[in-house]
This record gives sequence, structure tokens and C-alpha cells, in this order.
Amino acid sequence: GDNLYTNSLIAVDADTGARKWFFQFTPGDVFDWDATEIPVLVDTPVDGKPRKLVVMANRNGFYYVLDRETGTFLRGVPFAKQNWAKGLDASGKAISNGLKPTAAGTLVYPSVDGAANWYSPAYHPDLKLFFIAAREDGGVVFKSDPHQDRNLVMVGGSWQRLSPSERSGAVRALKVATGELVWEFHLQQPPWSGLLATAGGLVFGGTEEGDFFALDASTGKLLWRFFTGGRIVANPVSYAVNGKEYVAIAAGQSIFSFALEP
Repeated sequence: GDNLYTNSLIAVDADTGARKWFFQFTPGDVFDWDATEIPVLVDTPVDGKPRKLVVMANRNGFYYVLDRETGTFLRGVPFAKQNWAKGLDASGKAISNGLKPTAAGTLVYPSVDGAANWYSPAYHPDLKLFFIAAREDGGVVFKSDPHQDRNLVMVGGSWQRLSPSERSGAVRALKVATGELVWEFHLQQPPWSGLLATAGGLVFGGTEEGDFFALDASTGKLLWRFFTGGRIVANPVSYAVNGKEYVAIAAGQSIFSFALEP
């Protein structure tokens, strides 16, 4: 069955704890695409009418636009390579391609790590652009018969990852209300770094190779890059001290902080 309420976004009344609505992204998930991503709250017109939205680039490879007051599905489009669904129906439920784990192995996109994950997306309210570090990665999923063995974890399947040459990533800018791609910035490997958008029109992010970079939020053009020497598996942050603005990132076992020259 659908296995409610896994892989779902759930709205709860803050005063009473009562559930107001839910939306399940991947019913009956057999690929480990639990919805660990960060939802973003946006107020913007949709079809000419003001709407209070919640948007999410989901681990299953689809970008979703929901009415956050009712949970109503409004839009949904792929933002990364996926082959498990033909698309989404009018209610937002995936139209399955019938892919399932098999004993021989089934190639599935996205991978077990998803097309996105726990790291932060970003949003620029003036540009009305949503930014996501997309993972272009797949894997072969296997089904096996679980067996009982003392002191061991029992599982009914496994994943085989693709080689580094078969996977990549990208920072993508999407129109927030529709998911339409505006620009993308190629990454050599699937990222584990979140993004940070600034009022000054920049998007900061990091790479598996250790580069911390700044892009033009309107065009995706690379404006600046710094090699940290360590993997970036963290979200950038901005802060101010005595009126001076800084941007910081954790890389490897170090924290780097940057500011403009006076």
C-alpha cells in the first residue's frame, strides 16, 4: 500500500497538534526516498492570483508546488533525471513506470541518496527563483530474501552505486511557481552542499572537490571560487559583525569565513 505517512509533508495545527493536511510524495516507496528535504514557504501569484505556497525539490526527482493552507497540489515537474515515474497526475500522485527492485538488479534514477537531500535549497524573493543543488545520480537496486542471523541487521535488498564518471550534479534555478528551469551551473560530482541566496544577487554553494563558489543569481555565471582543501558537506551561512557582512562554510574539519575588502 501507500504506507502512510512516510515520504510525506504534514501540516499540524501549532495550537492543538491536530493534523491539518498531508501530501505524500512517493507512496509505497521501495527506493528509500524519505522526504528529508527542506520545504520553503513562498507568497507569490499563481495563475494571476496571490497564493501562499510551500515548495520542495524532493528526493524522488520532482519539484512540487503546494498551497500551504490546504495542501492542494498545484504544480509538479522533474528537476533532475528520473526514470521511475511517467509523470504526475492531476492530484500530484506519481504515475509509476513499474520499476521495482529485482534479484538481477534494476537501474533506477535518482539513486538511494536522491536527487536532493537534507541540505538547504535557497530562494530569492525579488527574482522569484528557487535554487537547488541537484544530484544527477542513479543506482542498481536489488531485491533479496531476508534471512535470520544472530547479531546482524536483516534487510531485503541493496543498492549498487554508479561509477564517478556516470554521475554529476548541478545548481539549478527554477521559477518558483512553475518549476521551469531558468539556468544551471554544472558540478563535477553530485553535491552535498546546501545553497545560500543573498539580497545582493549572489548564490553561494560548495562542491565535493572542496570549491566554495559564488554565482550570479540571475544568470548562474560563476563570479568567484575558493579552494578549501576539504569536502563541503554543509550549508553556507551569512552573518554580520559590527555592520560588516560575512559568509562562512564548513569544509573538511575547518570553518572558512569570507568578507569583502574594505
